[in-house]
Amino acid sequence: MKKYIAEFLGTLVLVLFGTGIAVVSGGDLVATSLAFGLAIVAEAYVIGNISGCHVNPAVSLAMLISKKLDIKDFACYVVSQVLGAITGTAILFFILSNTNLGTTALGANFYGELSATNISLVAAIVTEIVLTFVFIYTILGVTSDDSKSNVAGLVIGLTLTFVHLIGIPLTGTSVNPARSLAPAIFLGGEAFKQIWVFILAPLVGGALAAFVYKYLNTTKKKSK
Repeated sequence: MKKYIAEFLGTLVLVLFGTGIAVVSGGDLVATSLAFGLAIVAEAYVIGNISGCHVNPAVSLAMLISKKLDIKDFACYVVSQVLGAITGTAILFFILSNTNLGTTALGANFYGELSATNISLVAAIVTEIVLTFVFIYTILGVTSDDSKSNVAGLVIGLTLTFVHLIGIPLTGTSVNPARSLAPAIFLGGEAFKQIWVFILAPLVGGALAAFVYKYLNTTKKKSK
């Protein structure tokens, strides 16, 4: 149960501070990217030894495919992550509703005319798949080598930061279905209509990362 609570709290913090800073900073690229990255760095060293600090269904899917997580834990992790994200967004919604900032922007992801760069549907899907692949491939690499355990949280956080730096102007950067679903639920409308992209694409990217990492790792072992 502790690991599920850890995933709930970790995702809550990630969403609250990541999307919260995006809103209060006016969508500042660097501030928002650092917010998501630093949140992961902090959480990795706090809850990493409890749950592995997935705080992302796409990460949990990759771990399931890599046989580092069983189906029961996968389901419970995802539920905990989604509930944590919704709670984080609910807290942000309450705070913003008591300011002059309003609640029309909660860090939702978009493509098309609602995105900052009018990115097409296909390009948005490709973007999210690629960014998630890079992020989760990095996670698999640093967490599979015990010699890198001391710097794993830092590497993962920095990777999340740099994928946000390119992704924010394009789709707002999801790479995390729970992080995207929560604000879409509260905003409704087009945000909710488009949410399927930001659920499906990160899951595809995470699965691809797991399969590619498994293939390359197996090949490397056979060559010894």
